[in-house]
Amino acid sequence: MTCREFCVRRRRLLVICGSILILVAIVLVVVMYVKYGVDDDTKGTTKNLKTIVIERCREYIRAVSQMPSSNNCDAIWEGFQNSFLGKDPCKVNVEDYDPFIRTVQQDIPCNKSLFWSKTSQIAHDFTKATKCFMTLEDTLLGHMMDGLKWCGQLHSKEFNYTSCPGWNECEFNPVRSFWRRASAHFAELACGNVMVMLNGSIDSPFNKQSIFGSVEIKKFDPEKISYVSIRVMDSLQDRTSCNSISLQDLGRILNNSRLDFDCKDIDKSEILQCINDPISQSCDCVNWN
Repeated sequence: MTCREFCVRRRRLLVICGSILILVAIVLVVVMYVKYGVDDDTKGTTKNLKTIVIERCREYIRAVSQMPSSNNCDAIWEGFQNSFLGKDPCKVNVEDYDPFIRTVQQDIPCNKSLFWSKTSQIAHDFTKATKCFMTLEDTLLGHMMDGLKWCGQLHSKEFNYTSCPGWNECEFNPVRSFWRRASAHFAELACGNVMVMLNGSIDSPFNKQSIFGSVEIKKFDPEKISYVSIRVMDSLQDRTSCNSISLQDLGRILNNSRLDFDCKDIDKSEILQCINDPISQSCDCVNWN
């Protein structure tokens, strides 16, 4: 075989191998898409929404032994879709989810509720690792719907897989109204000591327009909640976030609601330590209540 023939065959082999790798990658993407139905770039309802929600529901109930036996995932799905199908996707009210909320039965133990704002990832990593607290997304209601998108169409019982309004596109869109209603429900169930995790690396760790500021805090019941522990992570250099104007606003709201509270600035490394080594003594749940 001449050098030229060898080079030609080598190039052909590389082309064939490259084509095979591309084909395998495409197949894997398609398989993942079909299996999970979650497409971050989708403009409409998440594909395979029913399958995802019901499977998440059954998986959660199997994993949590204390869940009431009255939870029926098929009935929960029916309640969910009846909340918004057939309605203008910009006119789904928060109250439209009331019947659906009632189909989900779950008590939140006292001293376990964690509320967050602009700290989503680290808050969820923290609760998953330590098991000291529960966020809304750690409940059955939040677990089923986390990361999904949905909407219907006026006078139609079909899902809209082409286009759903974005979070800020209209106030009463199906996803936004759901999370506001679910957040209110989660706050209503809170009792004992509760924890709030805020982001000190931004100018206003507490934002009155956030779901925590506009929904959850308004549902705190002073007859049920004994103490609110505010933890502000990663304050900007040379600044104590607990003394910031936004935290002073939060303090006034809690005082007016007759709720006792404290505020501490903590380094992000403290949380990361507990995420990486949850059994260390400093990460004992008692230290966070």
